[in-house]
Amino acid sequence: MVLAQGLRVGILGATGAVGTEILAILAERSFPVAELRLLASPRSAGQTLSFRETVLSVEAVSEQTLKGLDLILASAGASVSRQWLPIAVKGGAIAIDNSSAYRMEPNVPLVVPEVNPEDLKTHQGIIANPNCTTILMTVALWPLHQVRPMRRIVAATYQSASGAGAKAMQELKDQALDILKGQPPRTAVFPYPLAFNLFPHNSPLNEQGYCQEEMKMVNETRKIFHAPQLRLTATCVRVPVLRAHSEALNVEFFEPFPLQEARDRLQTAPGVQFVEDWQRNYFPMPLEATGKDPVLVGRLRQDISEPNALELWLCGDQIRKGAALNAVQIAESLIAQGLL
Repeated sequence: MVLAQGLRVGILGATGAVGTEILAILAERSFPVAELRLLASPRSAGQTLSFRETVLSVEAVSEQTLKGLDLILASAGASVSRQWLPIAVKGGAIAIDNSSAYRMEPNVPLVVPEVNPEDLKTHQGIIANPNCTTILMTVALWPLHQVRPMRRIVAATYQSASGAGAKAMQELKDQALDILKGQPPRTAVFPYPLAFNLFPHNSPLNEQGYCQEEMKMVNETRKIFHAPQLRLTATCVRVPVLRAHSEALNVEFFEPFPLQEARDRLQTAPGVQFVEDWQRNYFPMPLEATGKDPVLVGRLRQDISEPNALELWLCGDQIRKGAALNAVQIAESLIAQGLL
């Protein structure tokens, strides 16, 4: 339960793009923190970060620095999560993990608070945060799926550099400068130049030709929606945008979905900001989604090739709602349900 003065909270991966965003969001949302530990790899130990006007030192993660925590928010990668989160849970903490390590484990809830907060009741110590593209898509589609179940989803993503971390964002800036100076762009984080370019997502491919990122969307959405038979396919593309992902979605239902009913559902949906001005041809843009909590949804229209299908477009901040904010909202939901 929440102590009178708050919770003992740890952020694992505190110096990364998502970790620093979690730190900011905890302060913004007045999360009940009694003690905060910033944890990272030994090479990051000693760095300092600010929280509510207090300067905190980053510590190397260890059994000792995990001891006594009520809650740990992890954003340090799958291998780190697998190594340290069981230790934290054994010590009494609840772990919310941003990595892919536990997402498809049958006994680990995969949660988007606007969609399936009730799944938190089944947790056994570890709760998984879905992939960024999955979070944005499920927030937008759940209000529709709730009233008229979906038969099939076809997704195309336009993913920003931020999805690969702070170093990737800097690489995009550096590459743009290189090209503008007439120099060959330098690559380190990405396998190919991203500035003034785009390429299919570079995660590993399976035998069917789908990349890991695409299969995350397929499998995670089915788990979150509790819809194992849902038909879903995706094409994921990395685009030269610094921050905020975009998605074009074609959604087929078992019966026609009246356009105005769908619009009404989206305009009142939690976590959604409906953005449409057809006269100005103005719809969601990643630049305007950057730094915002809601998923921007718009360009809703009837599919002219399929009477049971709708088309829509969305943009969302990958670091906030696509990662850090969702994790903090999970913690808030645990508190609201009396689970923390």
